[in-house]
Amino acid sequence: MKLVGYKSCNTCKKVEKLMNDKNLEFDYREIDKDTLNKDELKKLQEESGLEVKKFFNTCSAPYKANNLKDKLKDMSEDEKFNMLAEEPMLIKRPILIDDNTVYVGPDVKKHIENL
Repeated sequence: MKLVGYKSCNTCKKVEKLMNDKNLEFDYREIDKDTLNKDELKKLQEESGLEVKKFFNTCSAPYKANNLKDKLKDMSEDEKFNMLAEEPMLIKRPILIDDNTVYVGPDVKKHIENL
């Protein structure tokens, strides 16, 4: 398993602790130090089956500062992926990759609890 998160994020910390408590083996990728590129983001989005907009952290400062709530609906998929790749704090976290299945945000915790 691979966990993509941000070490200062409380949700990511809780998920990491839960995984450790369950003795699950995983690689941790710090989204702010080892950013996801556009191709990786597209692949994660495809494997998750979620819309691109579900990969945006709506609570983040960059999301609010750029008024993305109103702007996303008029942006192309390509523009959305470019924005996510350029500003990692816009990416919803954590992201868990488990056997080519991708879980994002609250779905990560639910999946781990069911293991």
